[in-house]
Amino acid sequence: MGSGLVREGCLVPSWLAAGVLLAGLVSGVLGLLQYYGHAEPLAPWTSSPALGQAYGNLRQRNQFATLISMAWIAMLWLHAKHPSPRARRGLLAAALLLLIAAAASTSRTGLLQLLAIVGVASFVARRERRGWRAEAEDRMKLPSPLLLLATIPCYFILAWLLPQLLGGAGGGVESMLQRLHTGAPDDHSRLVLWRNVLSLIAEHPWTGWGWGELSFAHYSTQYDGPRFVEILDNAHNLPLHFAVELGIPAAVFICGGFLWLVLAAGPWCERDPTRLMAWGMLGAIVLHSLLEYPLWYAPFQLVFGFCLGMLWPARSNLAIRPALSSLAAGAMLLVVGYASWEYIRVSQIYLPADERLSAFKENTLAKVRGTWLFARQAEFAELTLTTVTPANATEMHALARRVIHFSPEPRVIVKLIKSAELLGFKEESKAQAERFSDAFPLEFARWLRQTGSESGSGAVPQP
Repeated sequence: MGSGLVREGCLVPSWLAAGVLLAGLVSGVLGLLQYYGHAEPLAPWTSSPALGQAYGNLRQRNQFATLISMAWIAMLWLHAKHPSPRARRGLLAAALLLLIAAAASTSRTGLLQLLAIVGVASFVARRERRGWRAEAEDRMKLPSPLLLLATIPCYFILAWLLPQLLGGAGGGVESMLQRLHTGAPDDHSRLVLWRNVLSLIAEHPWTGWGWGELSFAHYSTQYDGPRFVEILDNAHNLPLHFAVELGIPAAVFICGGFLWLVLAAGPWCERDPTRLMAWGMLGAIVLHSLLEYPLWYAPFQLVFGFCLGMLWPARSNLAIRPALSSLAAGAMLLVVGYASWEYIRVSQIYLPADERLSAFKENTLAKVRGTWLFARQAEFAELTLTTVTPANATEMHALARRVIHFSPEPRVIVKLIKSAELLGFKEESKAQAERFSDAFPLEFARWLRQTGSESGSGAVPQP
């Protein structure tokens, strides 16, 4: 099965491999600076988390670990493509830096990815050394199987060593070995999360709760057993997420269709190094998607799309193909440009007044209304910035009922309860107070002590 992007030359694969590797190395350096508490001087270009935490600019450690894994795959492809011993030594040095960064991430998802990458690469390298070659003009030359397998004990040595180098400050740092032994707290564990999601699926098995409704479904449901304590806006498993929001039939159709395409393509029969790299990066993202939601973030969407394009069968001699590609690229640029402007416009309300664009320094809330792409974020800002009064109770009640489907957090719930009370909706007010108490017991107790308090977390609109 051929691929247009691959057969037209190595430009796209080379750019993808070099870009992913460079991004992984830069993130790895940032992550190690964060881990040892030296990232603060780099603000605002990167964040400075607590000592012993490493995630670069990727928000959290599992995303950081997935980027490191994809960079490892890119390194292996570049190692196979470059005959120069000097270049290969440089790539192996880069691999060591990536391995150190992976250990600093303390990501169990990253460890699973590393085991899979090393296992498959060792198998291919062993088969290669027994006389197999991908193609006469495209011979693979991976590192030796023993060297690849040695990365696993090396990883665990690094996972033990990194906290020790923190000295006395490392006493409170959770190491990878501790995470493997203790796991997550019970009310934060994925097992509790998945049990809650399965309960929600059982309530609406055929059509689901609706796209984007998982957080509201979780908030509005009382479970028989333990409850996942955080706002749950993703099932942390792609098939389960499709099932809970779209229904079981849609989940089976989408996931089954993708599985059928993979089985039909037969990645285990691949001989082309470029296609193996694409399958490897797809595999890292798919494995992460079974435990979290990387495809909700643009960097992983971009790589996922590139890899699908490299694997998609195509005939490069079709005259219409360049025109269609140009048309698609132009349309994409227009969509991205529009989305970027809408994001910049709506995000102004979430910035301090002195950091806003000059056109948005006054009457900011009124100027961010009317957006289509970010309507829910604009409504959230309006709700949280507006005081509920008898005069606006009707409008605020309707707004709160919409926003609670977007973000059922304490400060939204409080506005809904207040507006319902002012309108005389006693049963609704009581029911929301009960859900508030069940979903956020600490915040509910604080609200009772401090009447009018609007506790919550996340991005806060600025008046």
